Amino acid sequence: MRIGISCYPTIGGSGAVATELGKALARRGHQVHFIVTDVPFRLGEFHQNIYLHEADTMTYPVLRTPPHDFTLAALMADVILQYNLEILHVHYALPFAVSAFLAREMLPGHPVRVVTTLHGTDVTVLAQDKSLYRVIQLGLTKSDVVTAVSHSLARQTHELFHIDTPIQCVHNFIDPNVFHPAATDLRECFARPGERILLHISNFRKVKRVLDLIQVFHLVNQRIPSRLLLVGEGPELSAARELVSGLGLEGRVHFLGKQDEVAELYRASDLFLLVSEKESFGLVALEAMASGLPVVGTTAGGIPEVVADGETGLLAPVGDISRLAELAMRLLTDEALHRRMGEAGRARAIQRFCLEDKVAEYERLYEQALCQGKAT
Repeated sequence: MRIGISCYPTIGGSGAVATELGKALARRGHQVHFIVTDVPFRLGEFHQNIYLHEADTMTYPVLRTPPHDFTLAALMADVILQYNLEILHVHYALPFAVSAFLAREMLPGHPVRVVTTLHGTDVTVLAQDKSLYRVIQLGLTKSDVVTAVSHSLARQTHELFHIDTPIQCVHNFIDPNVFHPAATDLRECFARPGERILLHISNFRKVKRVLDLIQVFHLVNQRIPSRLLLVGEGPELSAARELVSGLGLEGRVHFLGKQDEVAELYRASDLFLLVSEKESFGLVALEAMASGLPVVGTTAGGIPEVVADGETGLLAPVGDISRLAELAMRLLTDEALHRRMGEAGRARAIQRFCLEDKVAEYERLYEQALCQGKAT
């Protein structure tokens, strides 16, 4: 198949999933065209069967802001026509599904089919803006196939937009050959012998509740000598630094900034923390599980679909800092429980969220979309 993929190029679950999906499709012999505003952060070096098309947005004094979405739509139309794409798989309703709709309107009669994957923010955050509600709704209803990365997100989308469009759940995935347990010397860079390492990776938005996480770590560290690794950047970074300073944790918390390659950090850690108030899936929790790392998290959104509470990690209600700290200390002090949950997490990641299985699911959806197009 000839497949176009559009996604955000920045660090985040949606960009990582879209990029890894494209690479896997290319390895399976499909021709894959990334139609983006910048090179996706996990694409990097040359890959056979992958083509990169970057939108070059013009500026004009009359326009208050550059017309990024229109430029993207025009590029989509050009690539669809030039390479006779069969599938255009867009990740996020806004702007990508809407831009795909505009691109197809530019090419009346072209049989390209649009598959939209929802990753969360376009539903859980952007849809709260009344000025964007109908635009997002348009992108969803004009797509040929809509998927969501969790059952929770699919239900929430139907409830918010009151649409008849079926939304199929295709969970996110990991490559177990990339994320796996292994010994590493990296621990020595952060912790002394006997100290435990807790890890968190996110974009530091308010919904990630990084300040809660630091409070959890503070309680844990009072009982168990520990270090906290914080990976990523975002709006809450300054507040997080201030709280760390206020609690006297400067020597215990390491701000590592944005990191493209994080597999080694999972291997160096003892526990992964994800205390979000909204989480459509929780890809970082899955990566931790695949690395043999137990997870302590909240029951928000799709997290319980990833982390089997009591089997691969321990979950608590959003905002329950003392309970989250208690669960973390339980895992850090019970070696048998820690080992059992780490092994169960690795097994669950391979059995239910393996890359090749999910790529095959998407291939079936592409075929379904093409068959629907021929039938009409």
